[in-house]
Amino acid sequence: MATYQDIRRQVENLTPNEQLRLLEELAGIVRHRMLLKPKRSIMELEGLGKKTWYGIDAQEYVNQERTSWNG
Repeated sequence: MATYQDIRRQVENLTPNEQLRLLEELAGIVRHRMLLKPKRSIMELEGLGKKTWYGIDAQEYVNQERTSWNG
C-alpha cells in the first residue's frame, strides 16, 4: 500500500491541470462522505446528568441561584 508521502510525490509529478482535476475529484469524494455521515440529534443527550440532579428540587435550586445573584 502506498504511503501518504508516496502519493504526494506522484501528485507533484502531475501537470497543474491534472492536479486541479485530482483536487476536484477528491473534494467530491469528501463531500459525499460528509453527506453520508449520520446527523446527530439533541435527543441523544436525554438523561445525561440524571444522577447529578437526583433528589434535587428544581425550583428550590433555581431559587437558590437567583438569591446568590443578589449577593
